[in-house]
Amino acid sequence: MLRYAWQFMKYDKAKSVGIIIGIVISIFLIGQQTGIFIFLTNAMKALVTNSRADLWVVDSKTINANALGKLDIRKLREIESVEGVAHVYPVVVAGGSARFDDGTTAGVQLIGSDAPSFRIGLDPKKIIGGNLERMLEDGAVSADYFDRASLGQAGLGTNFEINGKNAFIAVQTSGVRGFGGIFMFTTIEKARYFGNIPNTDISAVLVDVLPGADPSAVRDRINRTIFGVRAWTSKDFAGSTVGFLLTNSGIGFSIGSLIVFALIAGFFIIGLTMYSAALDRIRDYGTLKGIGATNGYIIRLILLQAFLFSLAGFAVGYLFIDLFRQGVGKAGTVFTYSPLMIAGFFFVTLFISLGGAAFAIRRIVSLEPASVFRG
Repeated sequence: MLRYAWQFMKYDKAKSVGIIIGIVISIFLIGQQTGIFIFLTNAMKALVTNSRADLWVVDSKTINANALGKLDIRKLREIESVEGVAHVYPVVVAGGSARFDDGTTAGVQLIGSDAPSFRIGLDPKKIIGGNLERMLEDGAVSADYFDRASLGQAGLGTNFEINGKNAFIAVQTSGVRGFGGIFMFTTIEKARYFGNIPNTDISAVLVDVLPGADPSAVRDRINRTIFGVRAWTSKDFAGSTVGFLLTNSGIGFSIGSLIVFALIAGFFIIGLTMYSAALDRIRDYGTLKGIGATNGYIIRLILLQAFLFSLAGFAVGYLFIDLFRQGVGKAGTVFTYSPLMIAGFFFVTLFISLGGAAFAIRRIVSLEPASVFRG
């Protein structure tokens, strides 16, 4: 059967190439939009995912990590006294306006945490320049390499102003970027200084639980015993942030609709092309039925062609997807596809190809063998 399928595919090279191109275009558009979606959702929850803690404790009304309310610093001691809590780390988030020597200005988010642990944003694995010791110097902040275009091409050691106060870039990170704002990490004291935040206020508390303690149980204990706060596991807080922003921004609907239209377009382009190819080879299919081939055999033959088309289309399409991922990654749109997602792309390709084959199957199955010999 494989030999016959290959011969049918070779019969009209132009249509075979057209089917493969249709698959490539569809899977590329799906992969491209999926990649952008991954990048955006990662940016939405970046403040949480770039922290190292079991729990986040925030204002009781806060469900979005990018819009933290205020907490009284005395909550630190209350949280620390809860059974199962090992350590607490205050976080201060403040808005600021950065101004550079070339006249460039940019809105920034200052995120301060206690030195030397720096439990948020300054993961040594993501630091590509400078060192954490310099973060203790006056005016020291971090900046991400991929935000340099928005920061007047500022790099390691660049002096500038935040809210009219002197600052300099002491640490450069890679890929630690926020959603709709530029992250600059620093000590909690400097975040207060630049953002004019009083010593009595903090934005959130990061919590480490005791070894062997259940983070969910400690979370529930905090929520039951301390008024005016809400504790989250880091995973739940990240999920809540993404859910809130997707619901209120329309990003999910926009990208989802593009993916759906790419699926529909691919389905009909491939289906109509395979239908046209089947019409061109109608006498061949009729001859096969005339010499005893069953409808089941014909269906398997067409589906085998569709499977071979999907293999070729997926190979080329995923190559383009990966080239796109690498290309935009150099500009800071960094994301990766999980093995499960890659497998999903392949099954989507199969769905498009095999679904499109239904157009041809319906026409050939209804064919009367004797009709090809008339006239």
